[in-house]
Amino acid sequence: MADAKREIERKYESDDSGLPDLTGVGTVVAVLDKGLVELDATYYDTADQRLAAAALTLRRRTGGSDAGWHLKVPVAPNVRDEIRAPLSDTVPEEIAALVRSRVRDAELIPLIRLRSARDVRHLVDADGTLLAEASVDSVTAERLTGKGGAAQWTEIEVELADGTDPAFLDRVDKRLRKAGVRPSTSPSKLARALEQTAGHRRRKDEPSPPVTAGDHVLAYLRAQRDALVELDPAVRRDVPDSVHRMRVATRRARSTLRTFRSVLDRTVTDPVGAELKWLAGELGTDRDQEVMAERLTAALDALPPDLVAGPVPARLAAWADARRGGAHAHLTGVLDSRRYLTLLDTLDTLLADPPLRKAAGKRPGKVLAKAVDKDLATLSALVEHALGAPPGQERDVAVHEARKKAKRTRYAAEAATPALGKPARALTRAMKALTTLLGEHQDSVMTRLTLRELSAVAHAAGESTFTYGVLYGREEARAARAEAELPGLWKKVGSRAAG
Repeated sequence: MADAKREIERKYESDDSGLPDLTGVGTVVAVLDKGLVELDATYYDTADQRLAAAALTLRRRTGGSDAGWHLKVPVAPNVRDEIRAPLSDTVPEEIAALVRSRVRDAELIPLIRLRSARDVRHLVDADGTLLAEASVDSVTAERLTGKGGAAQWTEIEVELADGTDPAFLDRVDKRLRKAGVRPSTSPSKLARALEQTAGHRRRKDEPSPPVTAGDHVLAYLRAQRDALVELDPAVRRDVPDSVHRMRVATRRARSTLRTFRSVLDRTVTDPVGAELKWLAGELGTDRDQEVMAERLTAALDALPPDLVAGPVPARLAAWADARRGGAHAHLTGVLDSRRYLTLLDTLDTLLADPPLRKAAGKRPGKVLAKAVDKDLATLSALVEHALGAPPGQERDVAVHEARKKAKRTRYAAEAATPALGKPARALTRAMKALTTLLGEHQDSVMTRLTLRELSAVAHAAGESTFTYGVLYGREEARAARAEAELPGLWKKVGSRAAG
């Protein structure tokens, strides 16, 4: 089973002088010599280096205390999550799954072999607590594909120990720079090896700034495709908020295809939109459960103890755990499915060869503004219908429809912002406020449905249902407040949109 470790480190160029004395940096009172370690790592990637393009590194390493398979996922500058699995002859499935959204049907092949002689030092404080590990690595790189190639270099690596304040690395950095040591020009050993063993400098293609209406729509759509691929490993690892973010990217992509039909041919994009709707629904199975559990737990915690009758907390926790465990297992299956991987391939094809209509070649201002205004007009009609609907199911459904359209209008305004500027930003903010209020109403509707289900199960088990009724009443009051606030908020939103 794979496990994960947060890795915070900095790399530096090194010459024959080795590691400068780091005693006295921060709370460092001693630099302990831990000896020389021989490391041998083979890095895997696709033939066209899809993992390297995303700053992902996948290796099989022997030697040292952590021999095995390592997948490094960038989190922030100088910060990566290292997912580890035991040593084996082939890429472990739990590791392969985390790169599947990028690899697809391509083969992972040995690309680079790195052999390092690592001279290790431990930086410790007065209590002997490890603050960081500093090493001087003498590296030999060998390319395993094509004509091959080799390179050698020496670098200094400083990795923060668990529990040490990251600011400690700034102090180390200051001491190293004062001694003439400079940061590495490569973000990783693999990146350096790929460049130095290729025989030529690899050119990184940068997207051209958007000019036409089509450029702007495709840039926004491309950002959502990239988000789907990048979030896939986090969803598989059950990283907090990753499902929500992936679902939002899916909805943004679908909304873009629906809103800007004057730019992209709907005969091509409608089937893609249908698949995005499917994916959003599958992601919702896990996300909706997560939101519901958090809402019910918070509501229960807010009740005075004398209003909690029976084993309500235990029943709620059991319900959340059972539903969530099953939902996540199902979602992992979706991400492994041929249907999902085909959708990613289809998005790639759509972006590489977009079905542009005549309006796509025009200047963005009028084309994008017209599409956004059309969404806003439809939203206005839906909100007015919701305001006039009688209380109960009809109003609940109407409010939900208005919420969905408000999200679509928000995403349209986001896509148009680079071209339209301030008006689009103002509309985006207004739509965000509106969707928040309408979302509160919809969450109340769904929470009441869940409370009825839980109450029925509790009643069948002979338990008191009093607390479920109290929570139900409070949810009704929350929905009523949202309905009461809607006319005033809509009036403000309408004035901002008109401005």
